[in-house]
Amino acid sequence: MENPKLRKWHDEWLLEATIDEIQEKLASGVITSVELVQMYLYRIAKYDIDINSVIEINSDALHIAAALDKERKLEGIRGVMHGIPILLKDNIDTGDKMHTSAGSLALANHYAVEDSFVAAQLRKAGAILLGKTNMTEWANFMTFGMPSGYSSRGGQTLNPYGAGKLDVGGSSSGAGVAVAANFAMGAIGTETSGSILNPSLKNALVGVKPTVGLVSRSGVIPIAHSQDTPGPMARTVKDAAYLLETIAGIDSRDVASAFNSKQTKYAEQLNETSLKGIRIGIARKPFTERMSKHKLSLFDEAIDVLQNVGAELIDDVSIPSAKNRWGLEILTYEFKVDLNAYLQATPPSNKLRSLSDVIAFNYEHRDTMLKYGQKLLLAAEKTSGTLREAEYIYALEKELYLSREKGIDYALEKYELDAVLFPGDRGSTIAAKAGYPSVILPAGFVPNGEPFGIMFTGTAFSEQTLLKIAYAFEQATKHRQTPKID
Repeated sequence: MENPKLRKWHDEWLLEATIDEIQEKLASGVITSVELVQMYLYRIAKYDIDINSVIEINSDALHIAAALDKERKLEGIRGVMHGIPILLKDNIDTGDKMHTSAGSLALANHYAVEDSFVAAQLRKAGAILLGKTNMTEWANFMTFGMPSGYSSRGGQTLNPYGAGKLDVGGSSSGAGVAVAANFAMGAIGTETSGSILNPSLKNALVGVKPTVGLVSRSGVIPIAHSQDTPGPMARTVKDAAYLLETIAGIDSRDVASAFNSKQTKYAEQLNETSLKGIRIGIARKPFTERMSKHKLSLFDEAIDVLQNVGAELIDDVSIPSAKNRWGLEILTYEFKVDLNAYLQATPPSNKLRSLSDVIAFNYEHRDTMLKYGQKLLLAAEKTSGTLREAEYIYALEKELYLSREKGIDYALEKYELDAVLFPGDRGSTIAAKAGYPSVILPAGFVPNGEPFGIMFTGTAFSEQTLLKIAYAFEQATKHRQTPKID
């Protein structure tokens, strides 16, 4: 970095800086958003070559930052996100010069005609969309055996805590790595089942998988409408809360968002660190089975912390469906319907109009596209695309019942709980099937340097409670550590 002032700031306080800390420096004139963007671009240029998390930079980022700096001077700020650089997973539409490809070379030349709801909400709040992040191709719904963080367009993303040694997590792999490596203030990932929670766990981040419908999915390349949701990934609970309240909202293009309650200011309610009056159930069997002794020890330490900050803990709560073998029927049937609808709405310049077109493209370019095959795409294509199959209807009813009445809701009601605690991201499938929220955050590191975390899950629209619990734990522990990539 040629600018000595920026290099000094980069070395002294950029790493692990929070949104509040950056806003203080922006407000005092110590730094501008243009300079902040420059520092993040410097980090990406210098360090991302080894871990490969950012797939594309927004060519307008510096101009947007300059405009927001001017607006700050003349009119004041729009809110806490004003001038803050954020990254987006590469399946989230932006109506600008950036592509939206879901990591696939099949969509490498695809430009969305307008912003997704999420991107529009961020821009409205004054955030700077810095770029797009790599992801497991088609959000890991292309085949079996594809490594987390691999895509035909972006290549392989690596874990900054152990590049080539530790799993990077997916499918929001690049988002997790980029935020962990301090390439932006935060990122928006997407989840169908574990795709925010897993890479957040693997990269020592706070990840929020919201209630389905809290955040609109319009303009997001889909897998399954019954489970898909965008959500924030950040280095602190409060930053994740700021992002969540920014992107949440009712959207006429996504009927699921009609169930939203009024807009909530999640972050401003995170000042209390006592959990007195909060009842948390500890999910052990079968979730702790085959866990290493080091992770079990960290889980027990986390439980002690929660008790020390006032939570009432109910150990070894029963979840009747915990050992259920969750299938892919729902995703397989919904994928064809949802992807075809998305592709049909893309501009005419995109020649791929359906799942069958994607499959054909992959066969035509098999050397680059079929390194791991496309078994899941083929299975989805065999469905009718009408959702009238009995197998799908029965599976949907069964899994909603098992994940809610015999899953999360059962435990919450039987033990009168505010939330359920899981080790790592184990249990994420139950919450995903239910459409319920989860918050994961760092809880230490095992001897080989792999991050470990704990996850809190609750009923629909209980994000505020989950964030409160996570915030109290975070403030009592401060487990987050910067990966050594310098």
